[in-house]
Amino acid sequence: MTPSNLSPDNNNPMKSDVVILGGGLAGLTLALQIRQQRPETSITVLERRRHPVPVSAHKVGESTVEIGAHYLADVIGLRDHLEQCHLRKYGLRLFFDADKSEDLAGAGELGGSGLLSQRSFQIDRGVLENHLAERVDREGISLIGGATVRDISLADDANADHQNHRVVYRNDDGEHDIQARWVVDAMSRGSILKRRLGLAEDNHHACSSVWFRLSSRIDISDWSQDEAWHERCRDVPRWLSTNHLMGPGYWVWLIPLASGSTSVGVVFDNRLHDFDRLKTYAGTLDWLAEHQPLCRRAIDQAGGELQDFLYLRNYSHGCRQVFSGKRWALTGEAGVFLDPFYSPGSDFIGISNTYIADLVQRDLSGESIARRARVYQHHFFSFYESSLLLYRDQYPLFGHARAMSSKTIWDYVYYWGVLALLFFSNRLTDTDFIHRHVVMLDQLRRLNGEMQTLFRRWAEVEPPIDPRGLFVNQTHMPLLVKLNEDLGQVVDDSLDQLDARLVDNGEMLRRVAGELCLMAPEGARDVVTLHQQPNPEDEPLLAGLPARFVKPVTVAQPTAPVAQAG
Repeated sequence: MTPSNLSPDNNNPMKSDVVILGGGLAGLTLALQIRQQRPETSITVLERRRHPVPVSAHKVGESTVEIGAHYLADVIGLRDHLEQCHLRKYGLRLFFDADKSEDLAGAGELGGSGLLSQRSFQIDRGVLENHLAERVDREGISLIGGATVRDISLADDANADHQNHRVVYRNDDGEHDIQARWVVDAMSRGSILKRRLGLAEDNHHACSSVWFRLSSRIDISDWSQDEAWHERCRDVPRWLSTNHLMGPGYWVWLIPLASGSTSVGVVFDNRLHDFDRLKTYAGTLDWLAEHQPLCRRAIDQAGGELQDFLYLRNYSHGCRQVFSGKRWALTGEAGVFLDPFYSPGSDFIGISNTYIADLVQRDLSGESIARRARVYQHHFFSFYESSLLLYRDQYPLFGHARAMSSKTIWDYVYYWGVLALLFFSNRLTDTDFIHRHVVMLDQLRRLNGEMQTLFRRWAEVEPPIDPRGLFVNQTHMPLLVKLNEDLGQVVDDSLDQLDARLVDNGEMLRRVAGELCLMAPEGARDVVTLHQQPNPEDEPLLAGLPARFVKPVTVAQPTAPVAQAG
């Protein structure tokens, strides 16, 4: 599609305020966000594929969490579409030692018996991106499909404020030029700006993944015949959760799609599992038979068509720069990608797009953005680097029920208490607000680093417990319920109220760290220094945890038989 305000004549290059390279999730949502904030902005999106794209087996990345779901539903305005065309996600659910039992009730479980306040979704990327393309078209944004970007010429430094960037692309009509004040690269791992400017950066998180989609439904509830196990989640069907089967150095996901298909993936530490063994469908099935036989059996029984099989070695990556005062930016996987475990991909799309849309609006309104671009980038990388600590070098502990469940609780509290609060309250671009709390935020970032080291040490020094029958029920933990519920209220906070809420959350995190330290084995505790020691007279913040989880059963040592009198 070539709209009337753009000319395909090479002697008269097209002109646009913003050209976005890549019409996937990141690029299309950015186009809509910019249009919402500044309706008069002319926007062109160049996409290699043609819409409509395939459903069910288009792209991986089907699960969302609170920031990404809020961004799509409320910032971009997709709530009705998400509710009607996708599945509501019933939380994250982890299973430990599922490989050691013929019945899933024999595995330890972390999940919920109810629902938390903030909705998230299992999304079919093809359905979502087709809907976004239709929305973009209705908004009068130029989406040019079948377009291959051939070249980019950025405005030179001497004339950066007065020159447009130049993008050359080819489609069925031939080769065309676009001149634009802004260029945003949303081309995922094929980022042309990252290659051109030498921005790629190793983040030292060496993990890989394989995944596939089946046309049939896999219902994890069918893996058990235990009535008590079914009863404890009677109101929350487990199959609607993002289900993770946990093991040393790996996890397996099962994600349902509204089409009736199921997404299955294996994610693993390259140091502990052999990528070459898993990079074929047959090899993955053999690996599952060894490591998660219940899952392999369910795949065989489900039948259905294999819709795709894909793999990605070393999926995580960094970037030296993502925003420039010279009016270019990278978003989505074109910039950075962390890890799929907590599904942060759409979170960081929302965060990055929010910064970019604000910079574009300010620049096109005549404001100098050089300093603000540097500040936004510093904050973005701070969030990225702090989140990376949740994954890097942590995979070896993933099969340890106590250490990993404690880590998951901490990770929730840290995420909802800090980053999600900033996003839901619309304070990401409020540099004065961030500056007022920068010392505390840095201290919390360092505390998070200490806690991640604690969990790693915990798994190294403590023998695993027998997790059979263990259920860590997140919806029975008042702290988690409240933090999640509060996210829906922060947008109405005054600045003073929000200041107080963030300070209170910082204090709460230090107390939670102290309580987790007491649960950890003594040999792991000394790595944490920024926590607050619990006051025995205070109600524990981590109320609702099972007693055998807080204080695991000690295995008695065998004793010598008592001699009988002769």
